Amino acid sequence: MVTVSTSKAYHHGDLRSALVEAGLKALESQDIGDISLRQLAREVGVSPTAVYRHFPDKSALLQALAKAGIDQMALWQQRAATYAQGGEAFAATGRAYVRWALANPALFRLAFGRCEQVGPTVFGDNEAARMLRNHALHQTGSEAGAQRLMIQAWAVVHGLAMLMLDGQLPKNDALIDQVVDASTLFPA
Repeated sequence: MVTVSTSKAYHHGDLRSALVEAGLKALESQDIGDISLRQLAREVGVSPTAVYRHFPDKSALLQALAKAGIDQMALWQQRAATYAQGGEAFAATGRAYVRWALANPALFRLAFGRCEQVGPTVFGDNEAARMLRNHALHQTGSEAGAQRLMIQAWAVVHGLAMLMLDGQLPKNDALIDQVVDASTLFPA
């Protein structure tokens, strides 16, 4: 049974999703270390013990937030790929990766730096990883070539995102377009 606070009644019906949403919102303005399960319980209006039914500890919550972030990034990448074809679609997903990282720095750092892998492989078992693999396989035509291209493409976009987030390069859309360019990265 979920205990309801009198200040903010919980009416969502899916407490786990509400807690993840509250955690994502908290990451927009707080350091990862400052987020607590008790704080999120207050945010959604439930008792702290109700939270522990869904997340036994903070690590479990952070894993759920990382997964939600990667799913969100995949949506950005899918939208970007929709408007492009072939190698350009592949590059568009890379540019979306960098832009998502810049728009969600704490979530990006959590998903790719502070949590265990979000899946059974280095690329995870998620939509973003499947898109990367499918594009790479289409570009190269072989499993070995796809693995190489996946690592190269990920290294470029992840490195660019980190350099921009760390202030080593300016956060600049034109620079993202120039660096993640299908004609120079993946020549025919």
